[in-house]
Amino acid sequence: MKPINVEEATIMIVDDNQTNLKVLCNAISNYGWEILIATDGQSAIEQAEYAQPDLILLDVMMPGIDGFHTCQILKKNPATHDIPIIFLSALSDKFDKVQGLLIGGVDYITKPFQKEEVLARVHVHLKIRFLTKQLELQNQQLEQRIEERTTKLSLALDELKQSQLQLVQNEKLSTLGQLVAGVAHEINNPLTSLTGNLHFIGNYIDDLVNHLQLYRQHYSDPPTDIVKDAKMIDLEQIIKDLPALLSYMNIGVERISDISTSLRTFSRTDTSHKVDFDIHEGIDSTLLILQHRLKASNKRSQILVMKNYGNIPLVKCYPGQVSQVFMNIISNSIDAFDEKNEKLPIPENAGYEIVIETRLNRDENLLIITFTDNASGIASELIEQIFDQFFTTKSIGKGTGLGLSISKQIIEEKHQGKIQCFSVLGEGTKFVIEIPI
Repeated sequence: MKPINVEEATIMIVDDNQTNLKVLCNAISNYGWEILIATDGQSAIEQAEYAQPDLILLDVMMPGIDGFHTCQILKKNPATHDIPIIFLSALSDKFDKVQGLLIGGVDYITKPFQKEEVLARVHVHLKIRFLTKQLELQNQQLEQRIEERTTKLSLALDELKQSQLQLVQNEKLSTLGQLVAGVAHEINNPLTSLTGNLHFIGNYIDDLVNHLQLYRQHYSDPPTDIVKDAKMIDLEQIIKDLPALLSYMNIGVERISDISTSLRTFSRTDTSHKVDFDIHEGIDSTLLILQHRLKASNKRSQILVMKNYGNIPLVKCYPGQVSQVFMNIISNSIDAFDEKNEKLPIPENAGYEIVIETRLNRDENLLIITFTDNASGIASELIEQIFDQFFTTKSIGKGTGLGLSISKQIIEEKHQGKIQCFSVLGEGTKFVIEIPI
């Protein structure tokens, strides 16, 4: 196996639409990658076997052999089995994302194409592809000297796993941060306009009502037409309801403002250096983003969140990464409640709670953050594996096994802290985070 170079990658594009081919080629042509073109499934299969591209962009809807069938054939062939495949599908197509992933696809891109999205996804999967090849290359080299270098082999494998985990974490933080920051920015622009205009509307309405009352004082006997119209539009009720309506609108705007602030807080990555951060603000922002999952549904009662915040100082940390840890832990608790709910009738699933506590350990100069739920808990024999990469207690297809391993790396390696998990099967789970002040 030869050394790998990302800049010398070969990408195959399979699409029967010339316009789509042109758009994709233009999007990636400036990066020096070799581009192969196929307009149907059969030619793509033949070309992939001898050309061995590093990545395939495969259209789902094609005449003859469609994208799904083409993918299945490529995955059955040992020569093309490991080539990552990204499906291409229009929003109007009946594209089953789950089916695409189950038969071997690694991702999907929807049409019409967004250049930035195409490049981002291609970059990510090329990096993962080349990391995998590098891992295979180093394994082959290490196997030749395994008898005398067993210790070094273990070290190299650990470092590669950490590199892969770091790549996943960085890409996830970067992509999520950009997405959330963009949404917050788009919300903030019309929100500013609404906030300013509501203030003026309130003043204008007060002025108009006062003017109307003044008119009534001086002209107490208006014409019949005006009296009839006032009754028809229920003028008295309008005057009474307007302040309440404005109040409701202001509450709604404040709610949107809180969401926008939470999104901006959560999107802060600060990867270059640590900054002073209000941990309570990070937890509150995460809870606000996850609020839709905490609400009751026709299948599960509401999950109550109890916050016991202590008097703690600002903490020097990477806010975006710490918020990601909060997101992973709280999301896992919600998933545990959902799985527990599947085994219980709805009347018996009340009383779901997540308790979040913060306190300062002054003796050891540590900030202690705990997340406790009363979901199903975790078996004692699995606790030791809970932070292992790719280990998950969730059902197949519902977890990647990366969330808690990334959380451990963020807390222990990036912040020199500690994260622990305690659980009793059938009673609940508790995560304890310690961060040095």
